[in-house]
Amino acid sequence: MSPEQWTRSETDGTTGPPAATAAKPTREQVIAGLRATSEGGADLVQLLTPEGQRVEHPDFDLDISTAQLRDLYRDMVLVRRADREGNALQRQGQLGIWVPLLGQEAAQIGAGRALQPQDMAFPSYREHGIAWCRGIDPTEILGIFRGTDHGSWDPIDKRFHLYTIVIGNQCLNATGYAMGQRFEGKVGDQGGEATMVFFGDGATSQGDVHEAMAWSAVYDAPVVFFCQNNQWAISEPVERQTRVPLYQRASGYGFPGIRVDGNDVLASLAVSRWALDECRHGNGPVLIEAFTYRMDAHTTSDDPTRYRLADEHEAWKLKDPIERLRVHLVRDQGVEQDFFDGVDAEADELAARFRDFCFNIPEPPPERMFSEVYAEETPQLAAQRESYLQYLAGFADEAMAGGVR
Repeated sequence: MSPEQWTRSETDGTTGPPAATAAKPTREQVIAGLRATSEGGADLVQLLTPEGQRVEHPDFDLDISTAQLRDLYRDMVLVRRADREGNALQRQGQLGIWVPLLGQEAAQIGAGRALQPQDMAFPSYREHGIAWCRGIDPTEILGIFRGTDHGSWDPIDKRFHLYTIVIGNQCLNATGYAMGQRFEGKVGDQGGEATMVFFGDGATSQGDVHEAMAWSAVYDAPVVFFCQNNQWAISEPVERQTRVPLYQRASGYGFPGIRVDGNDVLASLAVSRWALDECRHGNGPVLIEAFTYRMDAHTTSDDPTRYRLADEHEAWKLKDPIERLRVHLVRDQGVEQDFFDGVDAEADELAARFRDFCFNIPEPPPERMFSEVYAEETPQLAAQRESYLQYLAGFADEAMAGGVR
């Protein structure tokens, strides 16, 4: 054995051969460790079972009223209805693409309702539920997918950044913002601000995410990394992304990691509240892995039947986040049918307004693409605009010459 293969004892400084290591896990063992079940377990925080039964957790208690439970149910139903309309509108040719959130409502509404007004949120491109919680009407998202704008809300006013299409890039943006919160003294013993950033399991394979976690750990940035592990990074399963559960990666950077049942809105709310409070008091960062499932395609340009089995999809239907809360409200909270009928009627109204808005979105003039690039126009940009407008005018001249008016 060469000297390089010997190790030094951490306790007495003596050297010796390395301790025996465990055998390398098989692929089946790796997959079993990654694919937890929603029945519970030591590493999965759950407060509401798939059958709608309220359970306790020693570390994450949640005192919540019936009225608050009804509000969470309403949030999830309305967000799902808007999402389904967006999907249908794309199929009808009204949108260029749509990114569904079906199945992930509990993870997003739970986390979104844990945010305080002073906190900042950074989404990827699927966070329609977080947008809803930050006071952004679903119609304000439509322009992104119709190609008429990059997002029509003010990120500072809503405390919700514009959607980020580049996979994982929002984690760097969020870390930089959270570092600013730290440097400006907006966190501490008395509380303050925090940042929350949302990404998927596939994004954890991007360098941006790891750089963000490294920087946030070094600077104690008050940022909650909220990973929605929906099991599929487009067409690749989670076991192609990691050998350990994603929440355990946090230990490599020196901060806490927690796995929560992402189909349980109560657990998502409780864990997110705790993590954000930790960050506001200067104890960040924190990684949350919301263990959930993408019930629809990655986007409307994807066909999930090509890479995942129908029985897996059917098994996750039994863990539906909305249905489990509905059962709990009826069985344990005594909520009457009138409430559910009212929410459904409100969802119908939202869907009609959503569709009408989409059909009537004004098409922006072609020069619009040049007016939103810089705060102050540059000579080069002005020249490009004029050149492009002249190019378009040439088509109008040709149409006129051909007798087309």
